[in-house]
Amino acid sequence: MKLHHLLIAVTTMLLALSACEQKKTATEEIKNKVDDAFDRRPNEKIRDAAEDARDSAKGVGKDLKEAAKDAKDGTKEVSKDIKEAIKNSTK
Repeated sequence: MKLHHLLIAVTTMLLALSACEQKKTATEEIKNKVDDAFDRRPNEKIRDAAEDARDSAKGVGKDLKEAAKDAKDGTKEVSKDIKEAIKNSTK
């Protein structure tokens, strides 16, 4: 029975280790950047489209943050104006 548990543990560890993402070396990163610059990577058009989509999504996120901040500031101003109007109407 203990051998059975050992086999399960070893199998689980091997599966976990094989699922780990291998980190690229500095040389591989440089090669990838050069290949990207010269459009020599496999499936280059798909990769470029994905990179463009990622960059656009980042831009949209920044725009949404700015719009939310502007809306918050506008709400504060309106609230302040309403309070002042109520205060003036009770005088």
